Amino acid sequence: MQTADFLIVGGGIAGVSAAARLAPHGRTLLLEAEDSFGYHSSGRSATYYHFGIGKSVVRGMTAFSRPHFETVGANGTALSRSSPALFIAPPEMLAGLDALEAEMRPYSDGLERLDADAVRGIVPVLRCGGDGIVAAVLDRTARRLDSEALQQDYRAAIKRAGGQSIAGARVVAVAREGASWIATTTAGDRFAAPVLVNAAGAWCDEVARLAGVAPLGLRPLRRTIIVFDAPPDQEIGDWPFTKTAVDDFYMLPESGRLLACPVDEVPSEPTDAQPEDYDIALAAAKVEHYTSLAVRRISHSWAGLRTFTHDRVPVAGFAPDAEGFFWLAGQGGYGLQTAPAMAAATEALITGGDWPAGLADWGVDRSDLAVERLQRGNPAG
Repeated sequence: MQTADFLIVGGGIAGVSAAARLAPHGRTLLLEAEDSFGYHSSGRSATYYHFGIGKSVVRGMTAFSRPHFETVGANGTALSRSSPALFIAPPEMLAGLDALEAEMRPYSDGLERLDADAVRGIVPVLRCGGDGIVAAVLDRTARRLDSEALQQDYRAAIKRAGGQSIAGARVVAVAREGASWIATTTAGDRFAAPVLVNAAGAWCDEVARLAGVAPLGLRPLRRTIIVFDAPPDQEIGDWPFTKTAVDDFYMLPESGRLLACPVDEVPSEPTDAQPEDYDIALAAAKVEHYTSLAVRRISHSWAGLRTFTHDRVPVAGFAPDAEGFFWLAGQGGYGLQTAPAMAAATEALITGGDWPAGLADWGVDRSDLAVERLQRGNPAG
């Protein structure tokens, strides 16, 4: 049996970032069920950093995380690059655009309000004017994140600090024995630590049940993305991440093609999510509704699970009903862009260190992430 000070279950971005912050404080073991890290939600994200989603807590954590994304990883690879985000509105979404702009403004100094002609100049294929797009907000502070570079950089930090990341280690049993949590994998390997960090994404409630800990009622929601050919007469490389002001559609360039999503949220069990025909067709229909493009061939599609708490604010904190059991869950659709903040919060809460001043500066308090708020049923943010 391998022993450690901190045992993290889940090798997505939440788990690896937390492990990287904890490893300097003691022996750290990170267990990932799949054969590769970031296989589920972390590897199926649109990988954008922007302020167009989430409550104030999420936006504050996103702002806190920016300096980390602007650095270069240990292997010399940039963790992100500047890439604007464009939030568009047809007439029926103008009120939503006004509200979104007001919510974003405290966190970004790069916002610009655009009319239909300016929008058309940035993304020529958007249907503008009349019943189409009549206004937009451009956020020049948005960034495209490199999820694989982030994963590799965090795992390198774990290794440098003497920790260990283990793939193909699916946990099937969790028990409290004395002062330690014991996790047993399908291979029969056993790992022990006084602190177990539950960072298993859509499976967080399942891990809690294995441990005899009350679940939080997390909701995994499936989301679908399609990939299709760009128009041959358009240079799409500089097109921004483009999203409706109200959740209905987004599109962005990727390696010479276009990605599109109908911003669907289909309730799901924790699973290896796969796209379904209806959602693929819906994504194509949204492309043809908001743009002049015809989706004649879908080259690829995929689905991922975005797991939320009932108030759509992530949770980081010890379970009141189980000593040493730490929840790191509910990152929803903002796990990548808030990972540095969530990891810093996790480090402070587990080690008893000071609450990060930067988080406080952005209005994020430990109570905003607390497990107790979910048990009281009081939304945060």
